[in-house]
Amino acid sequence: MTSTPIAAAEAKGLPIGALLGAMVSIQIGATFAKGLFPLIGANGTTALRLVVGALMLAAVLRPWRVRPSRAVLPWLIAYGVNLAALNLLFYAALARIPLGVAVALEFCGPLLVATLSSRRATDFVWVVLAVAGILLLSPFIHSGSALDPIGVMLALAAGGCWALYIVFAQKAGAELGSQTTAYGLVIAAALALPFGLAEAGTGLIAPAILVSALLVGLFSSALPFWLEMVALTRMPARLYGTLTCLEPALGALAGFLFLHETLSPLQCAGIAAVVVAAFGAALTTKPPVPSPE
Repeated sequence: MTSTPIAAAEAKGLPIGALLGAMVSIQIGATFAKGLFPLIGANGTTALRLVVGALMLAAVLRPWRVRPSRAVLPWLIAYGVNLAALNLLFYAALARIPLGVAVALEFCGPLLVATLSSRRATDFVWVVLAVAGILLLSPFIHSGSALDPIGVMLALAAGGCWALYIVFAQKAGAELGSQTTAYGLVIAAALALPFGLAEAGTGLIAPAILVSALLVGLFSSALPFWLEMVALTRMPARLYGTLTCLEPALGALAGFLFLHETLSPLQCAGIAAVVVAAFGAALTTKPPVPSPE
């Protein structure tokens, strides 16, 4: 008699644990990636992350079993190009500003798109709160810990790519399903590789670098992708959208614990404003925000 409630509780806890694990894994992968910046640069790290992630997902998903039609091919190419731009921009921002700030600014892109597409007055509150968070994280606020203005602009540009990612992923994913990510990563890796070679050259294939690249690809791509698939098939969309709002806070925590990045009180308030705005938007609007990771 007591085993049924316990089993039900475990069944409910599995997808939540999987999604939280995916978000933590992504932030850990970002800390490993930032450790590679002094050795091969942001572009070199991006290229390795995408190449390793593409190889891992190709080995698991075997995307060649599902060939894209001519109708979906333009959307798939746009998805891959956007994925390359998103990763290049985000890692370039990460080289200049703390991880938690970069994640919060990037998160504002799809958040503002989701709320601005609504016509309800309550959603205007989340827009204002998100904008307030952006302002607190901007280099124009003298918070005692100056932010690189170029890094802030790069993170916001990555947020714009994340908003486009949602459109392209939906269009291509309608036909290809989970194979979309595998195909998209292959395209993104091919586009990012020349940037990585231009910055790091043969340093990309140094044995010590490749070991770290495997960790970045595992924690940033393969593991969180698998965990998100476990979560998405077992939880309501609104719960998924609500939990993913924790990403900026997890990014700040990972930056503090692993990279020793400290934030000023105003910057912490900015991240908190973005998290609260995302929670509010997730609870009052329909769609979740898909993760480009």
